[in-house]
Amino acid sequence: MELGLSARTAIVSGASRGIGLAITRALAAEGASVVAVSKSGSAELKALEETGRVHAVTADLTDPQAPAAIVEAALSTYGRLDVLVNNVGAVRPRVGGFRSVTDDDWETTFQINFFSAVRMIRAALPHLLDAGAGSIVTIGSVNAALPDPLVVDYSAAKAALANFSKALSKEVGAAGVRVNTVSPGPVATDLWLGAGGVAATVAGATGGDPAAIARQAAGGSVTGRFTRPDEVADLVAFLAGDRSTNVTGADFTIDGGLITTV
Repeated sequence: MELGLSARTAIVSGASRGIGLAITRALAAEGASVVAVSKSGSAELKALEETGRVHAVTADLTDPQAPAAIVEAALSTYGRLDVLVNNVGAVRPRVGGFRSVTDDDWETTFQINFFSAVRMIRAALPHLLDAGAGSIVTIGSVNAALPDPLVVDYSAAKAALANFSKALSKEVGAAGVRVNTVSPGPVATDLWLGAGGVAATVAGATGGDPAAIARQAAGGSVTGRFTRPDEVADLVAFLAGDRSTNVTGADFTIDGGLITTV
């Protein structure tokens, strides 16, 4: 299926690994030029950059000044901006419960999971509005609608992100800019399965086995497995392109049937 992304320029945050790397790869494969933003880069991202369709930018999105510089890098490198994918995020399981979460913890969680997207959109939106077209896709989480005390601050930040995105879609839709969110359940990335990921953190606090924790999480879905990063990336590519030009203000859950409510 031709998605209409040839000659388009996209910014993808959190692009060095996991979902962000998969999105960068998918958009580039569809013919887009991608400004891939990450805090420290990776060998995998460097390999993509060598294809000529990806321009890697190192930035810390908790820095309020970073988004403007990223947008400028996209414009100076490719001369246009058509798509913004807000993917950067982080979660820390709160194994000590709500009372263990400090003000600094709450601030850190909202900076990376909420304000990074707000600021990136603020920097990119004028250029999308001037062009009269554009797509903003933000990676949320099922935890926006599935509050979990283990990730109480993360759940709250993702709920705020979903509400913000819906509200913004109503403001800018008539000007040709679409705003959608994608809400994955557990995804087979280091965030869940890595050495310092959710499974390992919970196992360390409970004396359990990380593999068993991961199997239990996967078993909560109808499909019995984690979502793959490339499956999220394919959905994002569809929302970024011309096959979805009348889709805005929508949230797309990709969780293997984890959420059972209507």
